[in-house]
Amino acid sequence: MDSVIRGLVVYFFLLVIFRISGKRTISEATSFELVLLLIISETTQQAMVDSDHSITNAFLLIITLIGTSVALSLIKHKLPFFERWLEGLPFVIVEKGKLHKERMNKARIDESDILEAARSLEGLERLDQVKYAIVERGGEITIVPVERSQK
Repeated sequence: MDSVIRGLVVYFFLLVIFRISGKRTISEATSFELVLLLIISETTQQAMVDSDHSITNAFLLIITLIGTSVALSLIKHKLPFFERWLEGLPFVIVEKGKLHKERMNKARIDESDILEAARSLEGLERLDQVKYAIVERGGEITIVPVERSQK
């Protein structure tokens, strides 16, 4: 039972920490963030298993973690406010070519990130060609271009 409690505590601790740390997709992770993730995974593994390295304990932890993930997905489906808390909401960082600096700072996104998304997703080169740039719940940036007739 100790492993189940350890697994749940670590799961929810990481959930809160990653929610606080901001939105980044795996494709946007830097080398530093990847190394940090590997170190965190090793540290949490040690915290969960303590001195019990048995297969039974490993299976118990896997079932606990997957079960918790499934339970949270069911709760998110039934309670929309809980989903907003866990996943967040999308938010606009560029509106009609104008940057929302405070929102960008909160998400730790700079103008070059927006322009990169604009180029790769829509082939746009300048901010005045962007009607909206939106940070989605998963951390990716969606670009809505200005309509051709409005340019």
